[in-house]
Amino acid sequence: MNMAASSGSSESSVRKRRVDSRKTETESADSCRQHGADTGKDTETGKRPESLQTGTYWLTRIVLLRSVAFIYLVAFGVAYNQNKQLIGEHGLMPCKNYLNSVKRYVGGKIGLAALAYTPSILWFLDWGDMDANLDGIALVGMALSAFVLVTGMANMMIMVTLWLLYHSLVNVGQLWYSFGWESQLLETGFLAIFLCPVWTLSQVPRRCPPSLICIWTFRWLIVRIMLGAGLIKIRGDKCWRDLTCMDYHYETQPVPNPMSYYMHRSPWWFHRFETLSNHFIELIVPLFTFLGRRMCMVNGALQILFQMVLIVSGNLSFLNWLTIVPSLACFDDASLGFLFRSGGGAKKAALEIQNEDAAGRTQSPTKGVLIRRVVNISLGVLIGYLSIPVVMNLFSPRQVMNTSFDPLRIVNTYGAFGSITKERTEVIFQGTLSPDPKDPQAVWEEYQFLCKPGDVYRRPCLISPYHYRLDWLMWFAAFQTYEQSEWVIHIAGRLLSNDSTVLSLLDHNPFQGRDPPRWVRGEHFKYRFSQPGSASAAQGKWWLRKRIGAYFPPVDLEGLRGYFQSRNWPHPHIPPNTN
Repeated sequence: MNMAASSGSSESSVRKRRVDSRKTETESADSCRQHGADTGKDTETGKRPESLQTGTYWLTRIVLLRSVAFIYLVAFGVAYNQNKQLIGEHGLMPCKNYLNSVKRYVGGKIGLAALAYTPSILWFLDWGDMDANLDGIALVGMALSAFVLVTGMANMMIMVTLWLLYHSLVNVGQLWYSFGWESQLLETGFLAIFLCPVWTLSQVPRRCPPSLICIWTFRWLIVRIMLGAGLIKIRGDKCWRDLTCMDYHYETQPVPNPMSYYMHRSPWWFHRFETLSNHFIELIVPLFTFLGRRMCMVNGALQILFQMVLIVSGNLSFLNWLTIVPSLACFDDASLGFLFRSGGGAKKAALEIQNEDAAGRTQSPTKGVLIRRVVNISLGVLIGYLSIPVVMNLFSPRQVMNTSFDPLRIVNTYGAFGSITKERTEVIFQGTLSPDPKDPQAVWEEYQFLCKPGDVYRRPCLISPYHYRLDWLMWFAAFQTYEQSEWVIHIAGRLLSNDSTVLSLLDHNPFQGRDPPRWVRGEHFKYRFSQPGSASAAQGKWWLRKRIGAYFPPVDLEGLRGYFQSRNWPHPHIPPNTN
């Protein structure tokens, strides 16, 4: 922290008057002076205002808040579109059942023990219509995040509300919210709370300057994210050490996009370069953060560029977009000024505050400023304390990734693709109207998911930063067994009844407008990209596939009755009229 402050001072040596960075953070908030005409000239001197100086973060705060709000908007949008099917009243894993199981575990009542075990505002809502509760949380989250995104204004109340709302979903989301980026969003959202004034809504709240401590908590987050990802790779799959992992990644990643198809066919030397670059970006570049302002900016720029490459090359949900957010904290007002309109309100206000600080026109710290300073220091102490197990994990030979060490997920450990699958396998659901599944003449028709590979003629989808949770979990199911992923059989049972809840998560139902299938089975296939320019590609095939065998045998509703009862799942039934 001292290193960053001293580097910021050295960069601003061209100023007419040298300003203490801590003074800039606290005392400049109390000065309030309106800039003059829209001509871009100072009203007293008639001279054009000076360019933005280094060492302040008024504009950085606006960029950070808007970026966090964008991720929240996407995440709540995903929740609104998919929560009812996944954890709603008739979802695959109803959150009401989960909350009841937690309630029984902690003694049969809703109290502090239940809230500590599963922090969620759902405890305090009427469980009579859980779908409405889930939709309400998502809609409020979307509205608040859209407001911050559009206006660039936020206060603690708004950011705390967004954090609590998303926390409430993650903690009851079970398997569907088990991804590392959920904790990463919660940690990022928690830090964003301290960027804001308590009540004031303003892009540049003069009485609440951006805390350098808060800026450094964001920088510390990007350092941990990248080091965690880099170290888990070096300690994990051998292909990261022999530089061959990128030979497989584009084809075997969870949800490839169209660019993945072409990048997979890059020359071998390019894949080696990619792997070396990955190690450099994740293991070396984060250390630039502690080497002064310019090197910190180099780290931020390289991390953003790296994440943009990942966004282009695959559908990794909002993970890469989210990882860009803390990288933005590597830049100060002087470096982000180009993002703001010259003479615009935010840029003009930031420049005005800098000029007032340089002229020494500041007031003594108010009580509110002093309290805020204590809050900022407390935040730094809290993050430092909670970082101890995270740092120990980074240095541990038994490093784990995407793990929380505190129930509120304030400081977490991260990592991605510690191992790379060398072959892509897919589970394909098929149904038939034949009364005998063993009949060689039985016609089996395939269901298609929204994004995951299925039909070999279908082009890979492009959805980032959106996220289809079921499609992603199907990737995991493909290299497990159905006994390890029992929810796959739950889906099969729902398909047997043409259940609209589950079918809304799919792209194509071959029995739409017809009787539901008599039998459903899961087939296991090996998939690989077709060769660009080959005969298969000329036929329109993006994929080539070969059957491995049965993933789960044909099942019917009657045969699943005992299976469903033993797991307390409601037994699917065929509607009286399916046509």
